[in-house]
Amino acid sequence: MSTISSRMPFNVGSTTACVRVFPHAFVSFGQDKCGCRVAFQEAAKVGKLGNGGFCFMPLSPSCRIRGRNSSGNQKRSQARRVRDPPHSETKNRTGEAGRDNKTPVHGAQALTIAPGERLPLGDGGGLRSQRSITSTDASIAETDGSGASSGVPVEVQRLASGYRDGSGVNGLMLLVKEAETNIRTLNELRERAVDELQSARKEKEDLQSQVEVLKARLADSEAKLEHTVQAREKAQLLEEEVVVMKQRLAQTEADSKALPELKEQNKALHESLNSLQHSGGKGALEAKYQSSLDEVNSLRVHLADAQAEIAKFFRGPERESAGLQEYIAGLENKIADMERQLAEANANSAEIESLKVEGMTLHEEAAALRMKLAGRSDNTSHSSAGGDTKDQSLQHQVETLQSLLSQAMAERDALLKVRRENVQLREQVELLEERIRVSDAEIQAQLQIYTAEVEAFQASLGDLKSGNEINVAHVPVGEMPWEFWSGLQLRISALMMSDMLTQEDGKELQLMAWRREKRLRDVYINQADMRDEDLAVEFKNLIQPTKRPGLHIIHISAEMAPVAKVGGLGDVLTGLSRSFQKKGHLVEAILPKYDCMDYSRIANLKELDMELHSSFDGKIYENKVWTGIVEGLPVYFIEPLHPEKFFWRGQFYSTEPDDFRRFTYFCRAALEFLLQSGKRPDIIHSHDWQTAVVAPLYWDIYVPLGLDSARLAFTCHNFQYQGVQDPAAITACGLSARDLMRPDRMQDNSAHNRINLLKGGIVFSNVVTTVSPTYAQEVLLPEGGKGLQGTLGVHSKKFFGILNGIDEEVWDPATDVLIDHQYSADNIDGKFINKQKLRERLGMASQGDDEKRPLVACVTRLVPQKGVHLIRHSIYRTLEKGGQFILLGSSPFPDIQREFEDIARQFENHPQIRLVLKYDEALSHAIYAAADIFVIPSIFEPCGLTQMISMRYGTIPVVRRTGGLADSVFDVDDQRHPEEQKNGFVFDDANEGSLSWGLDRALDYYTQRPEWWQDLVKRAMQMDLSWDASADQYLDLYEQVLSKVKV
Repeated sequence: MSTISSRMPFNVGSTTACVRVFPHAFVSFGQDKCGCRVAFQEAAKVGKLGNGGFCFMPLSPSCRIRGRNSSGNQKRSQARRVRDPPHSETKNRTGEAGRDNKTPVHGAQALTIAPGERLPLGDGGGLRSQRSITSTDASIAETDGSGASSGVPVEVQRLASGYRDGSGVNGLMLLVKEAETNIRTLNELRERAVDELQSARKEKEDLQSQVEVLKARLADSEAKLEHTVQAREKAQLLEEEVVVMKQRLAQTEADSKALPELKEQNKALHESLNSLQHSGGKGALEAKYQSSLDEVNSLRVHLADAQAEIAKFFRGPERESAGLQEYIAGLENKIADMERQLAEANANSAEIESLKVEGMTLHEEAAALRMKLAGRSDNTSHSSAGGDTKDQSLQHQVETLQSLLSQAMAERDALLKVRRENVQLREQVELLEERIRVSDAEIQAQLQIYTAEVEAFQASLGDLKSGNEINVAHVPVGEMPWEFWSGLQLRISALMMSDMLTQEDGKELQLMAWRREKRLRDVYINQADMRDEDLAVEFKNLIQPTKRPGLHIIHISAEMAPVAKVGGLGDVLTGLSRSFQKKGHLVEAILPKYDCMDYSRIANLKELDMELHSSFDGKIYENKVWTGIVEGLPVYFIEPLHPEKFFWRGQFYSTEPDDFRRFTYFCRAALEFLLQSGKRPDIIHSHDWQTAVVAPLYWDIYVPLGLDSARLAFTCHNFQYQGVQDPAAITACGLSARDLMRPDRMQDNSAHNRINLLKGGIVFSNVVTTVSPTYAQEVLLPEGGKGLQGTLGVHSKKFFGILNGIDEEVWDPATDVLIDHQYSADNIDGKFINKQKLRERLGMASQGDDEKRPLVACVTRLVPQKGVHLIRHSIYRTLEKGGQFILLGSSPFPDIQREFEDIARQFENHPQIRLVLKYDEALSHAIYAAADIFVIPSIFEPCGLTQMISMRYGTIPVVRRTGGLADSVFDVDDQRHPEEQKNGFVFDDANEGSLSWGLDRALDYYTQRPEWWQDLVKRAMQMDLSWDASADQYLDLYEQVLSKVKV
C-alpha cells in the first residue's frame, strides 16, 4: 500500500467526493488568495501516520461564504452540528485582521466522517477534525476494488465508484467552476468593500479636518467676539468720559457765566453785612446770648428751690439722702461748668458741641432723678402729689433752658458758618478780580502791540507796493523771474477754465506771456489784485494776432525733482524742462498729486475751479486738478477721487501690485485734462513704463475726439522695468486687449500671454529716446534689451540715445548752502576745508599723516545693478592702499542691507572707514565736496548722474565702462581722447581685479603726483555737464517729427 494512493471521502458543498491521498508527496489544493488550503503532508513529517495523512487549515470567512453559495437550498436547510475544536487547533485559526493564519500545523489532524454525516461548512471555526487518528486506531479504511469500506457512507462509496468510472468527475468540475465563479465574485465584492472602506476613512479624515477648521474658526470668532465686546466696553467708557468731559465743560461754561452773578451776590452780601453791623444786629445776638445766661441762672435758682423741697419731703434713709445731696451738688457743679462753657463758646465752637452733649447728659440725669423721686413718692402719697407738681415744673424749666440753649447754639453755628463762607467768598472774589485785572492788562498790552505791528505792516506793505511797482516797472522784461511768467500762465489758464476768456483769447494771451511781452507784464502787475472778471477784460484789450516763439511741450511723468523724486527720472524732467524754458519754449508738466510730495517746494499751490471726469473700469470718476510752480515751471497735479485712493499711499510707487492700474488711470485722466482744457501742445513727452500708455491712448481714443495737434515723444530711462501685466488689465483704461495683443503692438516678447506697456510706448510714439548713446547700443543686444531688443531693432530709425545732463545751478559748489565752505574751479582750497570738516563730523582720523590720506567715496543705492560686490571690494582695497573710505546709501534688499550692516559694525570705530547706511541729501552734498575719488562700479548704467555731480564738485570718478558712464568719463591714460576730455579712471570688466586696476591708478596718481591731480580736479570742474547741448538734441528731434507732419 505504500506505493498506491489511497482515497478518502471529502465533503464539498452538497457532494461527497473521494480524494486521493499520496503518502509520500505534498500536494496543495485550494486558493491561497482567499485563505482556503487543504494540505497533504509528507509521511516523514507525520510519523504516527503509516500511509500518510492530511489536515485542513482553518477556513477564512470568504471561503465559508463560498461554501454557502455553492450549496443548494436543501443543503442550507440542513441542520449543522459543530463540535468544539481541540486545543491544538487554535494555532490555525484566522487572525483579527481577517487573514488566514499560515502558521505550520505541528500536529497533523485527521478527519473522521461518521456514516451518513457530512462535514459542516462555515461554522466560524473552519473545518474541524472529528477525532484523532493513530497508527493503531484508524477510522478511515483503505478502499478495495469494490469501493466498500467499513464506516464509509453509501453516497461516498457511490461517488467513489463513479469517480473510478469517470462519471462523477463532471459534477465535481462543475462544483469547482461554480466555486471559482463565486470566488471571483467575492473577490470583486471584497475589493469594492476595501474601496468603500478607504473612501469612508478618507471622508472621516475630511470631516475631522473640517471639524478642526470649524473649531479654529469658532475659537477665532470667540476671540473676535471677545475683542468686540472689549472694544464696545472701551467705547462705552470713552463715551462716558466724553459725557463727563462735556459736563465739566458745561459746568465750566456755567461757572464762567455765573461769575457776574457771583459778583452781584458778593456785593449784596457785603451790603447785608454792613447793614447788619450798622443796625446793631450783632448786639441783638449778644443780647440773646446774655438772655440765655440769665435763664441758666434762673434755672439754678429753681434747682435750689427743688433741693429745698426735696429735703422737706424726703424721709428716706440717711445713706440715700446723702447720695441725693451729693448728686444735687454734682448737678450744681455741672451747671457751673455749663456756664463756663457757655462763656467760652464765643471763642471755640467745638466746645459748644461738647456743651450740647453734656446738656443732653444732664437732661438724662434729671430724668433719672425724677424716677427716683417718683419711687420715693410711693411711701408718701400725699407728699407725692406735691412732689410731682414740683418735679413737672422743674422739668419744664429744664426743657425751656435746653430749647433756648439749642437756639443760641444754632444761631452761633449759623453765624460762624456765614463768617467762614464770607471769608472764602471774599478770597475767591479777590483771586478772580486779580486774574481779571492781570488778563485785562495782558490783553491790552497784546492789543497795543498787535495794533502797532499792523500799522507798521500796513505802512511797510504800502511802501513795498509803491516801491515794487516802481522797481518792477523798471526791471527789464528779460530779467523777470520765471516764477512770474509761470504764475501768469496759470492765471490765464484759470480764466479760461472759468469761461471768462475764450479758448482763442486764452491762447493768444499765453502766447504773449510766452514771448514775455512788456505790455502784458505791465497790465498784470498793475491789475494783479483785481477781480478775475476785471482782469479778463484788461487782458482782452491786449489780444493781437501773434506767432509762436517756440514749441509748446507738455511732459506727463510720475516723478519731478524736487517735489516727487525717487531716481534720476525726476532730475531729468526738471533739468530738461528748465533748459527748454530758458531757450524760449513753453513747458508744462502733469504729475499725480501724491500725498507724500514735498509740498514746501511747490509755490502758489491751489485747486482749479473745474470738473474733470475720466473713464476707468467702464465708470466715470471725478478728479481734482491743482496748479503750482516747481523750480519756475508750471505744473498741473491730478488728484483722482477714486475709492482705491491711488496716490494716497504714503509712497510714490506702491508695494501693492496695482501700480499698473494706478498709472494707467493717471494717464487717461491726464489726456482727458488736455482735451477738456482745450490745450493744443506741439509735443507730449512721456517717460518710462508708468506713462507709456499715453501713446496708445492718444492715437486710439483722443485723436478721434479732437486732441490731435501733438506728436509723441517717449524716453525710457531703464529698460529693466517694463510694466508687464495680464491683457485684461489694459481694458480698464478703455483700450482693447484684443487689438493690442499682437507681436507688432503690445504683446510681450517673452511672455506671449502678457501685455507690455513699455513696448506700447516704443511702438506708438513718434520718437523714442534713451539716456545715453552707449546705452542705446547696449539695449539692442539681448543682455541689455531685456526682451525688447527685437522691437527696438524694428523701430531703430526713430530710436536715439541722448546723454543726460545736470542742472548746474542746483549742483554748484560756489553757491551750495549744504556744504561747509563754498569754492570754485578758480580756487579749490575750500575743498580741503570741506574734507577736514567731514572727517571731524564722522569721527575719522584727520591729523598728522592722516591729513594727507586720499578720501574715497561712494553714494549709491545698494542694488545688484550698482555692483555691490565691487563696492565691498573697494572698501577693503582702499584700506590696503592707505586711503579712507565713506559709503552713503541703503538697500531695499534685506540680504544686501544686512551684509553691509555687518561691514559697518566691523569698522564702527575704525579711523579710516565709515559706512552710513541711509539716504541723507545734505550729507551727500558734503561728501561730493569733500571726497577726492568717487567709485561707480555699475554692472550696467543707463546714464548715471553721480559721476557728473562728483566732477562738478572736483571729485574724480573711477567708473566701469558701460552706458552713460562710458559717454561721460574718459580715462586719463587713454590716448584715444584729447587731453582736455580726460577726467577720470575707467576699467572694463565687472570683477575685483579690473576694479583694483582702476582704483589703484587713481590712488597712486593722488599720492605721487599732487600737482597733476590739482590740474585734473580743475579740468573736471570746468567741463560742460549742463543740459544745454542735450536739450538742443531733443529740440532737433521734436522739429523733425513736426516737420514730417507739416509736409
